[in-house]
Amino acid sequence: MENTELDKILVLNFGGQYDQLIARRIRALHVFAEIKNYNKITPEEIRSSGYRGIVFTGGPHSVYAADAPRCDAAVLSLGVPVLGICYGHQLLAFLAGGLVAPAKTGSEYGKTEVVAEENVLFSGVPKKSVCWMSHTDAVQTLPPGFSAAAHTAHCACAAMANDKRKLYGVQFHPEVTHTQFGTRVLENFVFRVCGCKEGWQMQDVAKTTIEKYRSELAGKKVLLGLSGGVDSSVVAALLHKAVGDDLTCVFVDHGLLRKGEGDFVERTFREKFGMRLIRANAEDRFLSALRGVTDPEAKRKIIGREFIRVFEEEAKKLGKIDVLAQGTIYPDVIESGKGDAATIKSHHNVGGLPEHMTFSAVAEPLRELFKDEVREIGEALGLPHTLVWRQPFPGPGLGVRVLGEITKEKLNLLREADAIFREVLEQNAPEELPSQYFAVLTESRSVGVMGDERTYGYTVALRAVTTDDFMTATSTRLPYELLEEASSRITNEVKGISRVVYDITSKPPATVEWE
Repeated sequence: MENTELDKILVLNFGGQYDQLIARRIRALHVFAEIKNYNKITPEEIRSSGYRGIVFTGGPHSVYAADAPRCDAAVLSLGVPVLGICYGHQLLAFLAGGLVAPAKTGSEYGKTEVVAEENVLFSGVPKKSVCWMSHTDAVQTLPPGFSAAAHTAHCACAAMANDKRKLYGVQFHPEVTHTQFGTRVLENFVFRVCGCKEGWQMQDVAKTTIEKYRSELAGKKVLLGLSGGVDSSVVAALLHKAVGDDLTCVFVDHGLLRKGEGDFVERTFREKFGMRLIRANAEDRFLSALRGVTDPEAKRKIIGREFIRVFEEEAKKLGKIDVLAQGTIYPDVIESGKGDAATIKSHHNVGGLPEHMTFSAVAEPLRELFKDEVREIGEALGLPHTLVWRQPFPGPGLGVRVLGEITKEKLNLLREADAIFREVLEQNAPEELPSQYFAVLTESRSVGVMGDERTYGYTVALRAVTTDDFMTATSTRLPYELLEEASSRITNEVKGISRVVYDITSKPPATVEWE
C-alpha cells in the first residue's frame, strides 16, 4: 500500500484520545496521514521519511511535569511545518521557549467562542466561531517569534503562530465536529501551510494493494478467516482478485453470530463470488471453552484463542498453507495497546502469529486503513452495498452482548430479540437508520406476567447510536412508538424475556458496546 510519491502528514501521538480522529480528518482531505508515538520516531527518521507536515496531538499530561511525554525539540528545526493541538499546542510552546502553567482563570471545557486574528491558519474562518475546548493548563508566555492568533474570554492564547518557521498551535480541538470551522483549520494547515496535494484515493489504494499481493503472494497458498463483516469481506475481495483460487476462506461459525448470519455468509461468498470457502462449525467448542467465564476481557481472549486454533486445524487439513490473511484495520492496531497506547480492548486479529502456529507470514491488506476507507474500497471493488454497509459487529460476536456467562439458551434468546429489534427499526425508522443498533442480554431477571401466569425472565437492553466516527457517539432518539412495538414483540415472541429497556447513554462516558 505504500506509495512514496504521496504527500503525507505525521500525527505524533502524545496519548490523546483523538489521535485517530486527527488522522481520519486529514485523510478525508485525500492526503495520507499516519500515527506514530512520540518516542518511536527520531527527528532524523522524520526528515528522511519526507513528511510534509507534523501534527502534535492532545494528551492528558502537563508539559512541565517531570514525566510529561515530550519529543526532541530538534523536531521544530527540521523545516517541516508543525501544528500543535491542545497538549500539542502547549508542548510546542514549551519546546520553543514559552511558558506553560495552570490557566489563571480556570479550566475550559466544552463549546467555547473563539476570536481569531488574521492568519493563514484561520483563512476563511469567521472572526468569531465556536470551538471545543478541554484544558486546565494554558500558554502564559508566548515563545520568541510567536504571536497570538486567537483568544477566548478566558484564554489569551487560544492559538499561536510563527509564520516564518511555519509553527502553529491551537488550544482547541479542530478535529472534533463540535468545532464549527475545525475542518477549515486543518485544510489550511495541510494545503496552505504544508503545500500538500490530494492523492490519497481508495480506488488507487485498491489497485496498488491488489498488485502488491499479486506479486508478493504469487504461488503461495493463503488462508483467510472470513467473518462476513466488512473488514474480512474486503480482504477476501482484494486477495481473491490478487491470487484467485490460491485463497481459501475459512468461516468459523462459533455459534456467536446473529440470526441467519452463517447461512448468509456462506451463500454470499461461495455461491455469488465463487470463492473457496470452508464453513467450520465450532459452536460446541467455543461454548465449552467459555463455560463459567464472566469477565469481558477473558471472554474476548478465549474467543480469540479458539478462533486461531480453528484456523490452525483447518490449515492442517488443507495441506501446505503459506500465509494467514487477516482483516486488521488501523484502529485495531492502535486500540490493542501497540507502542505506548493504553489497551482499550484486545483484538484477536492483531499482533502477528502465536508461536504454536505454523503459517510463515501474515497478510493484512487493511492494516493502515480506517473503517470508512475500508468501505470505500469495498464499493470500489464492486461488493454489494448491503454487504459493505452491514451493521458493525464485534469480532467476538454475541459473546460480548450476552452479559455474564454465555450459554446456548442465552444466545438463542438474544438472537431472536436482536432480530426483532433490527427488523422493527429498519421497517419503521423515520429517517436514516442509526449508525449502529442492536440488543444486549443483561444478567438482570425480573418478574413479569403473561396471561394469568407469573414469569421470571431476562431483561434485554436495546441500543442505537448515531456517530460519524465511532470515537464519540450519541444515543439515537428513536420514536417512542417504535420502541414500544419492539418491546411488545420481543416480550410476546421470545419466551424467557420479560422486560425491555432502552440505553440512552452517550460515548463517552459509555462505549458503544456493553462489554
